[in-house]
Amino acid sequence: MRLSIKARTAPGRVTTGAYILHSGLGKWGGGDEQAAGVHKTAAAAFPFLNAVPPRTFLRLLAGAEIATGTALLAPFVPEAIAGAALTGFSGSLMAMYARTPAMRKPGSIWPSPAGLGVSKDVWMLGIGLGLLADAATDRRKD
Repeated sequence: MRLSIKARTAPGRVTTGAYILHSGLGKWGGGDEQAAGVHKTAAAAFPFLNAVPPRTFLRLLAGAEIATGTALLAPFVPEAIAGAALTGFSGSLMAMYARTPAMRKPGSIWPSPAGLGVSKDVWMLGIGLGLLADAATDRRKD
């Protein structure tokens, strides 16, 4: 088995992967109150999620976080796949941030106190895009 993780990308993959995996494991056994809160926030930004029951949504979100975190931590998962998973996951968080006016100061992209937690996830988007750029650069060298 060939290891796909590189020394230059390992710190970002490991720290981000561990963080996301931990978050997903914490949500996996979440109760009704947690499910309702997370679902309400997501459905406010993406109304189609109103059709998904809160407990189901929380389980799906937890599964996505567990899968993304595991992909980042697994050394045999190629940079492009890990980067695509992280970019997709963090991109959805940034879309939720952008679509939720209460998360931003009026007329600004900067976070309000309510949006600070989500706005800081922009670092994950940067790492995901970095992994994709690294994979694209390596392909051009071959």
